[in-house]
Amino acid sequence: QVQLVESGGGLVQAGGSLRLSCAASGSIFRINNMAWYRQAPGKQRELVAAITSGGTTNYVDSVKGRFTISRDSAKNTVALQMNSLKPEDTAVYYCYANIVRVGEDVTRRYWGQGTQVTVSS
Repeated sequence: QVQLVESGGGLVQAGGSLRLSCAASGSIFRINNMAWYRQAPGKQRELVAAITSGGTTNYVDSVKGRFTISRDSAKNTVALQMNSLKPEDTAVYYCYANIVRVGEDVTRRYWGQGTQVTVSS
C-alpha cells in the first residue's frame, strides 16, 4: 500500500506565505512525476506545479514567480512554497505522484487527502 500525506496549509492574509509538504510512504520502488493540484469551490481541479524525477519543473501561469515546487527523492517528499499569496489562490491543494510499487512494473497514480489554503483579502 502507498500513501501520500500532506501537511501545511491554513489561513493567511494576502501577500503572505505558506509551505505545503507531502510525504509518500509504503511499498515504493520508484516515484516518477510529483505535483500539486488545487480545486477551488465550483471549479475544476487544476495543475499548479509539477516536478519530474530529474528536477524539471513547470507551473501554471497564474503562480509563476510566486510558487516554487521542490522534491527530496531520498525522502520521497515534495513541497510547495507559496509566496505573495492572493485571495484567488484559495483552494484545497492536493499532492499527486506517479509511483511504481515494489514488485510491479506499472505506474500508478496516487493522491493526497487534500489540505485547505485560505487567503484573506
